[in-house]
Amino acid sequence: MDDQTRTELEAAAFRRLVQHLRERSDVQNIDMMNLAGFCRNCLSRWYAEAAAERGLDMGKEEAREIVYGMPYAEWKARHQTEASDAQRAAFGESFARNVGEG
Repeated sequence: MDDQTRTELEAAAFRRLVQHLRERSDVQNIDMMNLAGFCRNCLSRWYAEAAAERGLDMGKEEAREIVYGMPYAEWKARHQTEASDAQRAAFGESFARNVGEG
């Protein structure tokens, strides 16, 4: 496979992931962090970092809007729920594990 085809396939997979996350607004970021070690905010940060590596100026909110499909504040108001004690405890454990790996 040539580099151009690989890049196009990766871009298509990324677009599908973003679309899937937009459709699954019921899945909270804390759950994603607890299970997968990343969330929508991580994905938007990686997007902004990739833009910066290419000399493009992209702020955190602009990158988040690309991933969320709307301004982050609007997404939070529409879809984010209060984290439960169990979710917060799992996040604390996950964070402690991942910090040790970093």
